Amino acid sequence: YTRGTVAAFSPFDARADAEALRKAMKGMGTDEETILKILTSRNNAQRQEIASAFKTLFGRDLVDDLKSELTGKFETLMVSLMRPAHIFDAHALKHAIKGAGTNEKVLTEILASRTPAEVRNIKQVYLQEYEANLEDKITGETSGHFQRMLVVLLQANRDPDGRVDEALVEKDAQVLFRAGELKWGTDEETFITILGTRSVSHLRRVFDKYMTISGFQIEETIDRETSGDLEKLLLAVVKCVRSVPAYFAETLYRSMKGAGTDDDTLIRVMVSRSEIDLLDIRQELRKNFAKSLHQMIQKDTSGDYRKALLLLCGGDDE
Repeated sequence: YTRGTVAAFSPFDARADAEALRKAMKGMGTDEETILKILTSRNNAQRQEIASAFKTLFGRDLVDDLKSELTGKFETLMVSLMRPAHIFDAHALKHAIKGAGTNEKVLTEILASRTPAEVRNIKQVYLQEYEANLEDKITGETSGHFQRMLVVLLQANRDPDGRVDEALVEKDAQVLFRAGELKWGTDEETFITILGTRSVSHLRRVFDKYMTISGFQIEETIDRETSGDLEKLLLAVVKCVRSVPAYFAETLYRSMKGAGTDDDTLIRVMVSRSEIDLLDIRQELRKNFAKSLHQMIQKDTSGDYRKALLLLCGGDDE
């Protein structure tokens, strides 16, 4: 059961696809249309089979060829589609913490939205691929309460969903109220512990109860009581607890609204959610922002990059 826009292509022939891609890149000029059509209509597992067939048939690396034949955002998108699915997040995090400056936005987006099982997998892959401990890398590049919340999320020890204990719900809501609205200054530790470790179904009840007790949405309190990277991370966690597709709908909306486009975010979300919940994300965008993802992409991007994104998007939500 998947709510993605990209599924396994059938009938699938890895060799035929590899041959078509080689032909599209051989000789003078590149046939971008063929490349984007094949890569957006095969799922990630099939793309890996194509890369393997490409190497077997031609002794060439498909990703290297794509990099040398394509340019700009279109190149970034195609290369991202070729990244093995299990490595995608680990690779994004590696790039977010390397070199000068850390990309907090990427750390926030990935660690707030992935399930505990996914986070455990990311840590394992990171160690295998980069021979480094992800937690060490992240703590080395971050600080303060932001760092602490990331570390809590990296533990991937969120309580599993089960029967919700209403007494604990009431207690957590009261504790959060006292740690935020009722306190001079904010007790960030309390927010970090509760938001980072309680089960999703428990937290949804806590947010409702919090509203009843305080008269505020928990987001409003976080907005008022915290700032900077910590605020963004806590808000992302709350939004993902409420609804992961709604969180990504807002992320995509923000990546394209106003002047300029945040293409890195647009590409990362479109590729990483295309086989998981992009249909739900489209629905949430329509519901919460009265916008169609298809039309936003149409308006905000151009050329082969646009064509490929529109194919990944699937239909239009009128």
